[in-house]
Amino acid sequence: MTAPLSRADRLARAADPGHVSAVVAAGPAYAAGSLPVGSPGKVGVLDLDYRVDVEGRTVLADRYQKSPLQVMRPLYVDPVLPHVPVTYLMSTGGGVVGGDRLDIDVRLADRSHAMITTQAATRIHRMDAGFATQDVTLTLGAGAVCEWVPDPLIPYAGSRFQQRLRATVPEDAVLVVSDVLTAGRVARGERWAVDALVSQVEITRPDGTPVVVDTTRIMGRAGAGVGAGVGAGQTGPDDDMVTGGSDAIGTLFVLAPGPAADLAASMRAAIGSSVGVRWDEVRCGVSTLPEGCGAWARVVGGSPEAVDAAVRAVWSAARKHVLGAPAPDLRKG
Repeated sequence: MTAPLSRADRLARAADPGHVSAVVAAGPAYAAGSLPVGSPGKVGVLDLDYRVDVEGRTVLADRYQKSPLQVMRPLYVDPVLPHVPVTYLMSTGGGVVGGDRLDIDVRLADRSHAMITTQAATRIHRMDAGFATQDVTLTLGAGAVCEWVPDPLIPYAGSRFQQRLRATVPEDAVLVVSDVLTAGRVARGERWAVDALVSQVEITRPDGTPVVVDTTRIMGRAGAGVGAGVGAGQTGPDDDMVTGGSDAIGTLFVLAPGPAADLAASMRAAIGSSVGVRWDEVRCGVSTLPEGCGAWARVVGGSPEAVDAAVRAVWSAARKHVLGAPAPDLRKG
């Protein structure tokens, strides 16, 4: 693994996320009264280093955090895998606002195993000016296991947000990445009313060979112009063609050694059979990943809660197949 950057370099990297999609960056850059990029509390940095201690337990050996990002002390709540820490990410700002630059770097040493989730759903607030970004970098050592399983993302009407997850995974390591994107505050009449949202997942081998490249891009009403959002209670004419009339989209990637077809079969078996999931409200598909490196699933449905539960059920089935343990109760709420 590469050595971690200095704190000064980390702050500089977080403040400048690099390429930002034009549909996200479009629109007014400044508004009266808004804090510019780089103001206190606008550039969030989180570095987490996991290692295996002498007793064989994975520990959070080192961390650096800068508001609005922070973590709670990891909890060991998995009854089947008690050596695995669960780390809860939090935001001191109560959500993501215009001008936020969030940068998360997670490193797992050889044979370590960590689960990272969020304390609650991530809310992307309306942005009268500017945009927000979040970059996540996951670096796994030989035989390491990383489970990145945040709660759903809720983009409010008029928000502009780009998130990018990049992971480096050796062939003998295991990576789980879940992502649930909701239509917004549907109860308030907002449905896919973002100005622009881009979510990217890029997973490579240590030599740089890409194995997963997945991009989701959602914009406002077709024909309204780049950066022009849909008003509350309105939907674009092509919404149902893109989302199938769904109010949530869930994606799960599982990279693991072993036959990909067997992994996909175990994930597929969870569909319709897992207890506690309203399967009649969702549609789910499972397939293998390129070069037999793993499997993935995509879920759509009219209820964000049903989609989230379905993604969790498929994750639990994959986890049991690969690690011999179902997904634990993460003890939220």
